[in-house]
Amino acid sequence: MSEEILVNVTPQETRVAFVENGVLQEVLIERARRRGFVGNIYLGRVNRVLPGMGAAFVDIGLARAAFLHVSDIVSAATREAISGENVPIEQAVHEGQQIVVQVAKEPLGTKGARLTTYLSIPSRYLVFMPDTNSVGVSQRIESEEERTRLRDIVLTLEPGLKPLSVPVGEALTAAAAIREAATGGFIVRTAAEGAAAADLLADMQFLRRLWTSIQERTAIAKPTAAVYEDLPVVLRVIRDLSASQAEKIRIDSRETFIKVRAFAEEFTPDLLTRIEHYPGERPILDLYSTEDEIQRALQRKVDLKSGGHLVIDQTEAMTTIDVNTGGFVGHRNLEETIFKTNLEAAQAIARQLRLRNLGGIIIVDFIDMLEEEHRRQVLRALEKSLERDHSKITISDVTSLGLVQVTRKRTRESLEHVLCEACPTCSGRGSIKSAESICYEIFREILREQRQYDVQKLLVVAAQAVVDLLLDEESTSVAELEEFIGIPIRFQVETTYTQEQYDVVLL
Repeated sequence: MSEEILVNVTPQETRVAFVENGVLQEVLIERARRRGFVGNIYLGRVNRVLPGMGAAFVDIGLARAAFLHVSDIVSAATREAISGENVPIEQAVHEGQQIVVQVAKEPLGTKGARLTTYLSIPSRYLVFMPDTNSVGVSQRIESEEERTRLRDIVLTLEPGLKPLSVPVGEALTAAAAIREAATGGFIVRTAAEGAAAADLLADMQFLRRLWTSIQERTAIAKPTAAVYEDLPVVLRVIRDLSASQAEKIRIDSRETFIKVRAFAEEFTPDLLTRIEHYPGERPILDLYSTEDEIQRALQRKVDLKSGGHLVIDQTEAMTTIDVNTGGFVGHRNLEETIFKTNLEAAQAIARQLRLRNLGGIIIVDFIDMLEEEHRRQVLRALEKSLERDHSKITISDVTSLGLVQVTRKRTRESLEHVLCEACPTCSGRGSIKSAESICYEIFREILREQRQYDVQKLLVVAAQAVVDLLLDEESTSVAELEEFIGIPIRFQVETTYTQEQYDVVLL
């Protein structure tokens, strides 16, 4: 599978597009005025402790206070909590306390950032975890022989560490690795597959020096100050790439290209030959229709090649995905038509989750299948399609209602939340009252006003569509209302009003 990375840089924002076989699979967007916070380390100050929630709100200098749960606090008390005991939050932190925290999740919607005190600092091949004394290896490295080799190298270089006894993914929290007080452990990342011992040693030394500098900055920092910030999105992508992932990395900014080359020379020399400057007159994200794909990723409806389609609705609680046959009528029988539509939908859903960066709870409503084997194959197709996703994902079996429950780890805002805002007309509802409904509301308001006040005339100010309906289809109703209240009613169009806005003015 060929993979290219296209990087579009402007002074205001940077966009990184991942293209596989000519099809956009994922896009990362970082804006200069709104840099991401995930991975940043702060010296926070505890504002409030909430025993009823087992959590505290911590000020780290953002617009909203960040959320810290008791299970994410490193202390002797919480180590007991991990082993099964219920430790009150007030025993772990107190109001006014200064505490070193790392952002685990971006602020999402009305929620503040999610924090943890289990710090983790990534480099090219390793993730350093100051609060552990263990060594883990990414589960994405499939060869058990290679996993053992890498683990043995780290254990040889750091004799005081212990092998990690639990499975670990790329984003393993330190909580799972806590065993006893330690000076720092490591997780070997997917990019380390095939790396030499010298490369791992260089990474370990770099991370140790970085952690020392973070400790020094923390000692003199003022509360709410950042003591470590993660790399910009382009350098982060280069750091996290494994050698087998990208055939080309094209960058349309000469300045950014030079920075990325310098970074790659020091940290990822195996990628140097693949980094290119794109000087073309055609915008880089117009290649492979990438720009069009980003626009389509903001729509509710996703068309399938067969003629079926998906309907994706994103809410605060969860995301729902409905699969429909649409115009696909099949060739043999209904069950076969449904099965083929669901198979195609499974691949499309996996792509849409990455492309839109949908996270949290996702409910997929596949078309009902009668045969158990068909359900098994569709579920397997969904699992296989999601294997290339970098986020942690869990998939349930098909429920009795024919639904599949998926959870995808959410650390950053979805594409829709980055690029869009709530509609000022419908306030995010996705619908507005019809002109007919507004007409009847106006009639009720007129009756209410006439009974309360002694007026000679009434003026109704409303949107064009509402006034047109009142003067046309509802003209008989207006005449009857005038006769009933004994007061003439005039109408005036206000072009700046939305369909739901109106005023009844007493004259």
